[in-house]
Amino acid sequence: MKNTFGFFFFLLFATSVSFSQKDYNDKLDESVEVLTDLKNIGENSVPPSLLGKAEAIVIIPKLKKGGFVVGGKYGKGIAMVRTESGNWSDPVFVQITGGSIGFQIGYSSLDLFLVFKNASTLRRLTKGKGTFTLGGDATVAAGPVGRQASANTDLDFEAEILSYSKSRGIFAGISIEGSDLRMAENLNEECYGSNRAARIVLENGKSGIKKKKSVERLKRKLWELENGREYGSR
Repeated sequence: MKNTFGFFFFLLFATSVSFSQKDYNDKLDESVEVLTDLKNIGENSVPPSLLGKAEAIVIIPKLKKGGFVVGGKYGKGIAMVRTESGNWSDPVFVQITGGSIGFQIGYSSLDLFLVFKNASTLRRLTKGKGTFTLGGDATVAAGPVGRQASANTDLDFEAEILSYSKSRGIFAGISIEGSDLRMAENLNEECYGSNRAARIVLENGKSGIKKKKSVERLKRKLWELENGREYGSR
């Protein structure tokens, strides 16, 4: 038993180290892949009408989940807010951590996609302690999927945040209450030169990354997901 717990904590440490060594380009590319998968999954994806109402999003590719009796979650990804023009801002980098109590065993990875009703909820990351708890400081619900969602679910955003996850090729709503969200300072400093510069992008929705093809791909995939068609088509 002691060896089992030792291996578990070593695994979490190794995971956090590997994340710290990934640069921001990796997270941008992985976020594009998440949106591509969401788009390609078709009927079981996020309803375009819901995404069209959203003022902010968070994408956490390859969120790590693992544990033996006491579980844990750790991941880094990107956050974007809707600008006054209706477009999406450049991404800033965020991280999510959390734990859960209960009988569980195993180690897995999933992609997480969060849809925010109001950008002000996400902008809490730029104020005060710079973090908030999903389900505690902001209400979270498993998001509806597909065209049938509008008939009987939360397309009017009764919750502040709707959550989706992909594991083994399937996207579905997921509950992530108790997880903490904060700025990923090391990636923001690497990308923007300072975490303060990234906070300004999140606060104002203005551009911060210059001429990054991965950022343009990210925005195009979001546009396609929101509009239900290929970028540039009519």
